Amino acid sequence: MDRPVLPELTQIRAKANKALGLRDALDQQIKETKTQIDKLETEEELLNLVASLIRQLIDTEVTDGVKAVEKLQTEGLQEIFYDQDLSVRAEVEESRGKVSVTLLTQRKQKDGSIVEGVVEQSFGGSVLTMQSILMRVTVIFRHNMRPLLLLDETLAAVANKYVDRAARFLSALCKRLDLDVLLISHDEALVNAADRAYFVTYSKDKAHFKRISAKELRGAES
Repeated sequence: MDRPVLPELTQIRAKANKALGLRDALDQQIKETKTQIDKLETEEELLNLVASLIRQLIDTEVTDGVKAVEKLQTEGLQEIFYDQDLSVRAEVEESRGKVSVTLLTQRKQKDGSIVEGVVEQSFGGSVLTMQSILMRVTVIFRHNMRPLLLLDETLAAVANKYVDRAARFLSALCKRLDLDVLLISHDEALVNAADRAYFVTYSKDKAHFKRISAKELRGAES
């Protein structure tokens, strides 16, 4: 006897329907995947634009900051170290999306040649100290910090012949930038350059402050 045809057709149709269901499910997955890809491509494009904008902002910030540093550092060095032709040049490098700045100090020799290097390696304690102080001043104003600079015997490394000029330059800088400097020092040249000075003594584990009058300051100058 021949086999009944109906059950085989039923099984084939069931498999066909199952296959169609799988196909529809795959089509839906493909559509969703394409939608996700389009969304990711849009986000990637947006992120690239944002990254480009951030790089431009960083470049602008670095460039403006570098120019301000170069100007203040060079002005200070030329005013204080009158017998040396000093200046500062910033070298900006970018690597793997990160910007680095190296400050190079220059000294122009009498024959026109230029000696250049990192200050702590090539120019001694006096120049290093003043560049460090001027860098702190730059940081204070670039980051909108309270305009107060604390110096505890910081100028001790500056050679005696430059101390008076350093003091006068800092005093002029304070007036120009509305900056306050709280300086601890035993150097009379620094005390004389101050707008207000105090003599500090200790007794019974307490510090006592005595204001030095203008007359006493003038007496110290003479």
